[in-house]
Amino acid sequence: MLRIFSRVLCLLAFVGLMPVALAAPQDPYQLIDVVAQNTFHRMNKEHARIQQEPGYLRQVIREELLPYVDNKFAAYKVIGSNIKNTSPEQRDRFTLAFTDYIVATYADALGKYDNQTIQVEPSKPLGDQKVASVSVKVLDPAAPEITVIFKLRQNSKTGEWKAYDMVAEGISLLAAKQSELGGMIRQQGIDKVSAMLEEHNSKPATLPSKSS
Repeated sequence: MLRIFSRVLCLLAFVGLMPVALAAPQDPYQLIDVVAQNTFHRMNKEHARIQQEPGYLRQVIREELLPYVDNKFAAYKVIGSNIKNTSPEQRDRFTLAFTDYIVATYADALGKYDNQTIQVEPSKPLGDQKVASVSVKVLDPAAPEITVIFKLRQNSKTGEWKAYDMVAEGISLLAAKQSELGGMIRQQGIDKVSAMLEEHNSKPATLPSKSS
């Protein structure tokens, strides 16, 4: 399952979650489309540095990714019903560790980026909906076409759209982490899971093989 997401992420560079240089569009479809073009442009422009400094990928993601990820919402979804047994400090620690874990995961995938192209579905009327699913086709001459669905939610106070999940080949990344980490939290406690994530995040960044 993780291999599926790794392959998808390396093609997309987690395209739907990158910010844009100008004000972000309030239409989630346009947001995905605009940030996609910006993301691929930056990956091409900074290819040499990324090859020389694998850790720079994490910096890029922190600068370009996190403003458009609802990482707290996703982290709390992973904690799930266990949240009643946690303190605010424990939740803050887990949210930070989970965010760093996602950054490291995406950095590993970004290392495989190699000039793929995408097609984002046209905008659709949303009405009063606060949640949107945006379909993206990943086109790679050396691999079969892949369709990925990004899930975004609109903040009721700010009106901003942020992504919180990605579905590839019918599998939700958020649901996978809920199952994996949520179960560990129930069995081992949130502090041990946070410590495990922190240890993982501290490992030096490396560039994965493009054949992996």
